[in-house]
Amino acid sequence: MMSVSTQDTAIRTGRVTRALIYLVLLLFGLFYLLPLYVMVVNSVKPLDEITGGGMMNLPRVFTLEPWAKAWSSAQIGVDPTGLQPYFWNSIKMVVPAVAISTVLGALNGYVLTKWRFRGDTILFGLMLFACFIPFQIVLIPMARMLGLMGLAGTTWGLVLVHVVYGIGFTTLYFRNYYAVFPTELIRAAQIDGAGFFQIFWRILLPSSGPIAVVSIIWQFTNIWNDFLFGASFAGADSQPMTVALNNLVQSSTGVKEYNVHFAGAILAALPTLLVYIVAGRYFVRGLMAGSVKG
Repeated sequence: MMSVSTQDTAIRTGRVTRALIYLVLLLFGLFYLLPLYVMVVNSVKPLDEITGGGMMNLPRVFTLEPWAKAWSSAQIGVDPTGLQPYFWNSIKMVVPAVAISTVLGALNGYVLTKWRFRGDTILFGLMLFACFIPFQIVLIPMARMLGLMGLAGTTWGLVLVHVVYGIGFTTLYFRNYYAVFPTELIRAAQIDGAGFFQIFWRILLPSSGPIAVVSIIWQFTNIWNDFLFGASFAGADSQPMTVALNNLVQSSTGVKEYNVHFAGAILAALPTLLVYIVAGRYFVRGLMAGSVKG
């Protein structure tokens, strides 16, 4: 009888504890989502509703005009171009930078685990160390190199910067993922006459889906959200979305259009949000697989 009573008490206590945990998590979730709520709600309001002190209220008049203006006609610096051309600048920068850094990281991981050589551990340690170098330290040497290569102020210059800075991370991911890939398969392929790139493209790369997703999401998020490199190395015709968003907020024609600023901020953040919504679960799976394989 005592055992049954103790069990019932433990069950009730467990339910109360679980309810408290869920309540605390819900409060933290609401607190975390509050800025997003403010941005979304105020991006679909007329400006007079915001300036009238109703920032936290739902819109009395729903309008998408701030979104249209932020995209196509908002004042960006001295030109009323909106964010549209800078969005395509970011796309032209992000896609090749992510693709190149991911492929190079996969090749580096392949070499460091399956074609080992004297000093490979030291080389990997130096590449890993590069992951922790602050952005600010590389600004002057990178600007010097871009100038010597004739890539200063160009989209391809930004691509090079992000490839160089991201290759340490992608190498780390693929190296850990390939670390326990069966070396016997590599040796068997060599006996059958397969070369370096044949083994990579036909054996290793097809099995690298989970970690490739991790690398792509990581690189896409970091490159798309970067402001410092874009502000430092981009020219007037190659500025990415984050730099244009800053110029949008700083530009003024006499009235601060907060609804347009909120809409522009959401437009700038939308690609990374969509990437995480669509592929977030694969990101977690890839990290889990990498941790087991590493």
